[in-house]
Amino acid sequence: MQDYTITTESAVGQRLEMLNDDAESVSYLMFNKNKINLVAKISIGRASDNDVVIDNKLASRHHAIIQKIKEDFFIKDTESTNGTYLNGKRIPNDKYVKLHKGDKITIGNDSFIMA
Repeated sequence: MQDYTITTESAVGQRLEMLNDDAESVSYLMFNKNKINLVAKISIGRASDNDVVIDNKLASRHHAIIQKIKEDFFIKDTESTNGTYLNGKRIPNDKYVKLHKGDKITIGNDSFIMA
């Protein structure tokens, strides 16, 4: 009898592989038709030392961060002047808010989509 691993041959293993593929596809942002891969921590703002630089006067120099905590991504507004919006609602300063696939992040006039 041949030994098969759960992840390669069984129905459960095939389903786990599909779920794993979905998890990987949720780890990027879409911004101006560009795909931005998410890593452990990404800073967003107007200053050139940010990971994602926004050319928008409504964005603060260091506006927000997206951080991976365990297996999920969270966004935090870093006390910006005009605020960070998630699906049309302003998020509180210095509080981490969990992101989900399809969420719309708005900073100034610019929007990002979790994909």
